Amino acid sequence: MHPILKPALRRGWRDLNTIQFGVAPAHALVLGPVDTATGSFLQLLDGTRGLPLLRDEGKRMGLPDGHVDQLVRRLSRAGLLDDATGGGAAADALRKRVAAMDRLRPDLASLSVVTPGPGDGMRRLAARRAMRVQVRGAGRVGAVVASVLSGAGVGQVDVMEGGVVEPWDVAPGGLPADAVGDRRDAAAQRVVRQAAPDRPPRRGRREAGTQGEAEPGLSLVIIAPRDGLDAHAPDPVTAEPLVSSGTPHLYAGVIEGTGVVGPLVLPGATACAGCLALDRADRDPTWPRMLAQWRSGRARHVTACDLALSTTVAGLAAAHALAFLDGAEPVSAGVRWEASAPGFDWHARPVPPHLTCPCGAGVMDNREHPAGDEEPHDTMAG
Repeated sequence: MHPILKPALRRGWRDLNTIQFGVAPAHALVLGPVDTATGSFLQLLDGTRGLPLLRDEGKRMGLPDGHVDQLVRRLSRAGLLDDATGGGAAADALRKRVAAMDRLRPDLASLSVVTPGPGDGMRRLAARRAMRVQVRGAGRVGAVVASVLSGAGVGQVDVMEGGVVEPWDVAPGGLPADAVGDRRDAAAQRVVRQAAPDRPPRRGRREAGTQGEAEPGLSLVIIAPRDGLDAHAPDPVTAEPLVSSGTPHLYAGVIEGTGVVGPLVLPGATACAGCLALDRADRDPTWPRMLAQWRSGRARHVTACDLALSTTVAGLAAAHALAFLDGAEPVSAGVRWEASAPGFDWHARPVPPHLTCPCGAGVMDNREHPAGDEEPHDTMAG
């Protein structure tokens, strides 16, 4: 282990004996009391030394026996310490891809903030390379989502879409203007390749240092249709293969002036498109009739999809997708996030499992709920 204080967390002395790590309350921690010698020793935790050398340095600085190991354990338990060489074989393989790592360093820094253990951030970043995500839709939302996931290190991002690129499909970070007239799926795959930090693993071959085959099963499907109605009111029949195969899937889109992200469907555990339709019909008996009219009488004009709103939706959808892929608690499971112009006030709408839905999620009566707000600072005293 080569301990390093997490570089992403800015440090500052609150007083002569107390150090604060981090600026934002969500991840800031306070360490104290810290004597002068220990404060000087902290400068050596830069990832260039292993524990034996750090112990020697501690002795030369007059620190008592065992103090270095105790300090390292303390910092590690608090989530303030990383391991410059940690993460396992897959992480070692990724480190050798210097150009890719240079592209991914901001993502690694972010992961180090939200993962507690030394080397956990690098382990999760390397794990993304073995994952496969499918994005269904290559409009202003779908193409940007695919690009972001690829740029964040997801090894294989497949885009499914028909037709050709129209001028109104073009978006920064998504389909470029010179792709107008090209097949949407082919144009989107070019964007995915261009966004990737380096070449993805070859299909049909095991990459050294990674777990599983280079052609993995689907880790997640993101449904981001160009027509936002299909994200706001998804067709349960279309989602049936995903539910029956147990494939997690996330909805995202823009309908008129409203952005929609979620729910993330964990088949059999959280609400699906069928649950959403049944719940809405229970609350509004006219909903099925209205929906049938909207689906059958779709206008031939270009649908509303504000560029700033669609980019925001794509970013939030990609963030939720990456959090799920990285193993974090899926806060979008069973929840739909919505924001409408011009206020853009994001709020969560729970989507309950329906007792009569064939997906079976309605039989579960012990659902997890988000924890309440925590104090912005944790003090490590003594």
